[in-house]
Amino acid sequence: MSKAAVTVATQDVVQARKRVLALAGPSLAEQFLVSFVSMADMMMVGRLGPAAITSVGLTNQPIMFFQAVFMALNVGTTALVARLFGARDTQRASDAAKQTLVVALLSGVAMSLLSVALAGPILRFMGAEPDVLELGVSYFRWVGAGLVFNALALNMTASLRGAGDTKSPMTINVIANVFHVITNYLLIYGPFGLPALGVVGAGVSTTLTRALSFVLFYNILASGSKRIKISFREGYALDWPLLKRAFTVGLPAAGEQLILRSGQVTFARVVSGLGTVTYAAHQVGMNVLSMSFQPGQAFAVAATTLVGQGLGAERPDQAEIDVREARRLGVIVGCSMAALFFFFGRQIAMLYTSDPEVVSMTALVLRLYAFVQPAQSTQFIYAAALRGAGDAKWALYSTAIGIWGGRVIIGYILIEFFGMAIMGAWLGMAADQLGRSFVTSLRFGTGRWKSRKV
Repeated sequence: MSKAAVTVATQDVVQARKRVLALAGPSLAEQFLVSFVSMADMMMVGRLGPAAITSVGLTNQPIMFFQAVFMALNVGTTALVARLFGARDTQRASDAAKQTLVVALLSGVAMSLLSVALAGPILRFMGAEPDVLELGVSYFRWVGAGLVFNALALNMTASLRGAGDTKSPMTINVIANVFHVITNYLLIYGPFGLPALGVVGAGVSTTLTRALSFVLFYNILASGSKRIKISFREGYALDWPLLKRAFTVGLPAAGEQLILRSGQVTFARVVSGLGTVTYAAHQVGMNVLSMSFQPGQAFAVAATTLVGQGLGAERPDQAEIDVREARRLGVIVGCSMAALFFFFGRQIAMLYTSDPEVVSMTALVLRLYAFVQPAQSTQFIYAAALRGAGDAKWALYSTAIGIWGGRVIIGYILIEFFGMAIMGAWLGMAADQLGRSFVTSLRFGTGRWKSRKV
């Protein structure tokens, strides 16, 4: 390669880095804030005892299963809006955002009603013991009731990110999460003469926070002050051809989400059979681990948007450079999280609980999982790029292989036949991430995603 060609290639990477950081920077700050708030949430609940931790953990799995419906729609929303923005068709991008928001409303209402009606049977299916079931049903109903607000807020976030605006979601989530921490403290512990609602207070706080997020997002999009505008003043008419384009990406993503969430629910049932204390340690570990998801997810947001915009502008070469740079940066940040887990896992666990058995088990699995961080960041970013390109089927394949072949099957075998308890469960999780990383890296490397249509 000539010196001039090397210079051009270097300049392309530098420009890609700027584009990635412009999108991923606000998203990374937002994701870390969300993670820290989630950790603070669990720390507050953790002070109520292992049964409280387990009730929240067992509720979160089916709630995330319900969320899979509209989360998949949001993948199609981001990909379509990004593709239209890349083609400089901003009016159609706004139309796409409006169309998918109505679908998000309908699916959100359905998920809220199911959550409230089926809270008890679902928790019993999850293997909740009597002490957990008593706490969990009311918490489940409160969190489930707010899923409609969650659906709407996440859909509007997807539209803004597709348009290249990651700062507005960051700002709104800062406000919402500060509100969440305050209301959590007030409703869980009941200071200043307020009733101490315990775990139920955490559920009420979650729904109030999601309602606030919806109001703030809608005000921004209805005002037209950003790159995209949603207005219902002139009414609503179904635009099936436009929705079909979103569903082209969203339906495979829906399949992926259902495979992922059903695997996670099955896995949670297996781990819950190890007892309340062990599941409490697992849940604390998962809550801490969510902090390590953030770098991968933030750079995944950038990858989805930049792939869509690059292909919309008919620049697949630029899209590839952007994604590879996003992956490189994501792995670097992820490795810093790995060091934190490896060396300070026990100290982190002690922030959640004073139970020595829970602390010891949590520290052990965090040290194990530190070695999986590069694979985790890689699969987040490459899978997001494939979805953004409209090649969502391969993200689905990778999830099916990882979650069922690794997490569920390998985890189950190690727990049931080798007696490895929580260590077997987390080795299964490690196999999941390694499998997904291998499949997504292989598919992205073929370059076939460049010719996909949205």
